[in-house]
Amino acid sequence: MNKKLIAVAGGNAFADIVVKNGKIVNVYSGEIYDGGVAISGDTIAAVGDVDYTIGENTKIIDAKGHFITPGFIDGHIHPESTSLSIRPFAEIVLKHGTTAIFTDLHEVGVVAGLEAIEAVLEEAQDTDLKLYFVVPSHVPFSPKLETSGGSFNTEIIKKALEREDAVGLSECVGQYILAGFPDLLDSMDATLAKGKSLQGHLPDISGPALNVCAAIGISTDHESLSGEDVVARLRAGLHVMIREGSAARGLKDGLKPILENNLDSSRVSIVTDDLHTIDAVKRGHLDDAVRIALGEGTDFAKAIQFVSLNAARAFGLDHKIGGLAPGKRADVNITTGPEDFKVLSVIAGGKPVVENEKLLVSYPKAEHVPILLNTIKLSKKIEPEDFKICVSKTAKKARVKVMDTLPWIPITIERIVELNVENGVVQSDVEQDVLYIAQVERYGKNGNIGKAFMGGFNLKSGAIASSVGHDNHNIIVLGTNHQDMAVAVNRVAEIQGGQVVVNNGQVVQEVAYPILGLLSDLSAEELAVEKEELNQAIHELGSPITIPFMFLSFICLAALPSFAITDHGFIDVATQTIIDPILAVIE
Repeated sequence: MNKKLIAVAGGNAFADIVVKNGKIVNVYSGEIYDGGVAISGDTIAAVGDVDYTIGENTKIIDAKGHFITPGFIDGHIHPESTSLSIRPFAEIVLKHGTTAIFTDLHEVGVVAGLEAIEAVLEEAQDTDLKLYFVVPSHVPFSPKLETSGGSFNTEIIKKALEREDAVGLSECVGQYILAGFPDLLDSMDATLAKGKSLQGHLPDISGPALNVCAAIGISTDHESLSGEDVVARLRAGLHVMIREGSAARGLKDGLKPILENNLDSSRVSIVTDDLHTIDAVKRGHLDDAVRIALGEGTDFAKAIQFVSLNAARAFGLDHKIGGLAPGKRADVNITTGPEDFKVLSVIAGGKPVVENEKLLVSYPKAEHVPILLNTIKLSKKIEPEDFKICVSKTAKKARVKVMDTLPWIPITIERIVELNVENGVVQSDVEQDVLYIAQVERYGKNGNIGKAFMGGFNLKSGAIASSVGHDNHNIIVLGTNHQDMAVAVNRVAEIQGGQVVVNNGQVVQEVAYPILGLLSDLSAEELAVEKEELNQAIHELGSPITIPFMFLSFICLAALPSFAITDHGFIDVATQTIIDPILAVIE
């Protein structure tokens, strides 16, 4: 029992910090009223009239009539998608009012396992951002269809669930549940036995299949692709995490049926899932989602609920975080109102970290443990011939299956085209927007190279390569010709991970990710500049996609409709099989 806290709450001791002269946004009652917040240590002691808690040594923060909200909570985010190591990541999201996140650090685990995840969680301890660990359910994410560096089985998952910060099992894929994958079902049972939650990954799941997932114990889903999906999941008793990130922006469509039909929204939160560095710097984080929600007509208090209390409810942690009330973690934002919403000041765990939009903290660069470094280990130097897709030398044309990415979300659809064949090698065709795509195994385990054809990126020349490729993080490469593709992959390996643009055999632009081949120690602002230059180089090669490398990373995901490329080959996601992109040859 915290005796000091109780004394402050009862008026028998003084608060460490008092925020006063504000408008309380009460996410429990939905009210907004004048008042303040008193803080003792890292916990809220009183809300409302808090003058009685002010003593000679109390730090007073004048809200100046602005709104006082809970700190924001992202219930489903992969920090790795910002390409920032965890300390600069904490700095940029704290600046925008996010004081807690729920994350599986799955991408870290894919590269180097639980030991690497625990190393990153340790690095995060030196920040003021609260991390809750949602244990990865699949590493590799798609068994038998990809090679990863790390791996998780039920025994490792059970060990991870013993951690004090572990709150559930992440990304339980609907298709794998329906297929009855034994390791997944065992891990789910172990999680439920611990009284922890099962977090769903349920794209294209509806009807009886959705009922199965709910019946087995899945409590949330972040993969709604429409307003209809949102309603179906609410009706099935799931907590709906509406995504408003960089790769998928579904907030407007997701909110529409809720607002139009006045549906109960207590089981709705907003998450970002994947946040691009440039977006984090220019748009913000959950504060940007609040602005969008307000623009769609959401009540101010309800919009704040979506990014605070409701996210805590999804994990059964609303008794600890998510609101301004005595006994809750002292995560407090001072914001402007709904007309021009922005975060002005932030207190995280009782510590002021942002004042008048200026970050007060700067975390030292971590001394990364060896497991986080030197993770690119190609079996051999890559040659242009490694990317050729060959048919009979007498063939003149080939009928092929192309996967096209949609321009607003990295979900792929099928297109059938005819391509020329020269000396038995199927040719790309920029006029038809058909490029070569491949994934090169980068852990030194088997030297696999999977190959297919890609549309939607519209490159007119050159190649791009990246060591960020969900959910295996081998090296993904896309190009108009095999020579530039080979140069790009070899350069990624040479710099121990990163993203590279090549044209006419020359590296045009690159960004290095020396930590796990995924992350940089640069600040968000510094990295955003480098990524803008990288994107500009790709746009000059013809691609109209705003964030091409983030879209490219999802083409490797064998659990996201409808097709994917891994080091094992061209994947039909629906059947979870490797298929041949060549349908027929024309002699």
